[in-house]
Amino acid sequence: MSAEHRDGTGDVEHYLISPRRVSFAWDATPLHWIPDEPTATHVINVLHLLLPAGERWFVKVFKEALPLVEDPALLKDVKGFMGQEATHSVQHAHVLDHLARQHLDTAPYTRYVDFLFEQLLGETPPLGAPIPAQEWLRFRLSLIAAIEQFTAVLGNWVLQAEALDRAGSDAIMLDLLRWHGAEEVEHRAVAFDMYQHCGGTGLPRYARRVEGMVVVAPVLLWLWAWGASYLIRHDPSLAGRVRYSLREHNRAVRRGLLPTWKELGSAIPRYLRRSYHPSQEGSLRKAVDYLATSPAARAAAGAVGRAALG
Repeated sequence: MSAEHRDGTGDVEHYLISPRRVSFAWDATPLHWIPDEPTATHVINVLHLLLPAGERWFVKVFKEALPLVEDPALLKDVKGFMGQEATHSVQHAHVLDHLARQHLDTAPYTRYVDFLFEQLLGETPPLGAPIPAQEWLRFRLSLIAAIEQFTAVLGNWVLQAEALDRAGSDAIMLDLLRWHGAEEVEHRAVAFDMYQHCGGTGLPRYARRVEGMVVVAPVLLWLWAWGASYLIRHDPSLAGRVRYSLREHNRAVRRGLLPTWKELGSAIPRYLRRSYHPSQEGSLRKAVDYLATSPAARAAAGAVGRAALG
């Protein structure tokens, strides 16, 4: 099971990871769900562009690696992780449908994301590259571990981003982001532990972990800038009057509507420390506290309880 080290005590708190079958009603959510903040809205909306295909890919790669897991506790964590990621993928895909109903077509962008995960990073290396199957699997696991470093940081950020509440953000979208963010903090160590377990030993394993981050950090930055630019450029309510700009992005950061560059950038050297473990990221307690109050998570728990009672 996932574990959290309590500060200053050395005690370890164990936590069972399990999916929550949530759902969200999008009918009343406006296109600019942070009022009068198209840049902040669409920078965060890039999550909806990347995660449906990305998290489906996580699950596929982990299914390939499951036969290699010999630790029963890790196997339980991995299955819980896969259930959570599959649910995230479906719920973010529903947001894309909502954007399409508001005349913001995301398909021309997401087809490239689908190609990235389904073709370039599929079960076999692209273009018949002569990479042994074991090494190709280990490389993709290292990519997932590096991506999960950023999702944990973003999850921890959104749980504490009170400026989003003060800005009058749509309650349904905030619940989606915070439910997802809380689950990312919950399972923040699973992909890393999976890579460490299946990624070999010694210096080659560490070198491949570094390689994963070296690939992921610039690609994510590029996909994010491209995605935000695409959404703002095709937003029908903006009619081409606004373009994505670093100036507007940084203004939103100063208002607390987006994470700071330091928060994101400092996650990289932490991850590259050889002794690093993601259980140091965020607070499991804060994540669990949010999930106890999340309207969607509470509704899902209620549905499970009613089903159990017959």
